[in-house]
Formats: sequence, C-alpha cells, structure tokens
Amino acid sequence: MTKGKVPVRKCTGCGEMKPKKEMVRVILTPDGKIELDLTGKKNGRGAYVCRNRECLEKAMKTHGFERSLKTAIPDEIAQEIIDEFERGETE
Repeated sequence: MTKGKVPVRKCTGCGEMKPKKEMVRVILTPDGKIELDLTGKKNGRGAYVCRNRECLEKAMKTHGFERSLKTAIPDEIAQEIIDEFERGETE
C-alpha cells in the first residue's frame, strides 16, 4: 500500500525543503496583522521556518519573511515573533 505524498515547504531561513509538520508558520492575516501560527491552519499568507532559532534569526536578518509575506515587518512585531517562537519551542 502506498501512502499519500508528504507536503514539504521551504524554510525562509536556511532554504532547505522539509516536511510541513516539522516547520513553524508565520502569517500575514487578511486584516494585516503578522503573527506566529503554531497550528499551521490559520487563514492568511504564510512563510515557513525551521523549528530552530538560527533559521529564525537568519530569516529576520535576510528579510526572508518580508519577501515571502510581501510586506515590511516592524521591529516590535519581529521581537514579538521571536519571543513567541521561544515560548512555543520550550513547550
């Protein structure tokens, strides 16, 4: 028996292709808010990053999220994403 294909996404930090379930999604909601989507099911344009701090920092430094989401990310929102990412990583 064959199982279905595993969906893969590209990390905006390191550029590696990995299964969707191994990654964290950052979304731009329809009302213009940028937030972390740990469930992967929220509505909005998404960008994926590996579940490690190095990839998150690289994506922020190289403006990978801004390119993927097609909008500028203010510094305070970027810091909120980093803080929320660290809280989600420890749980």
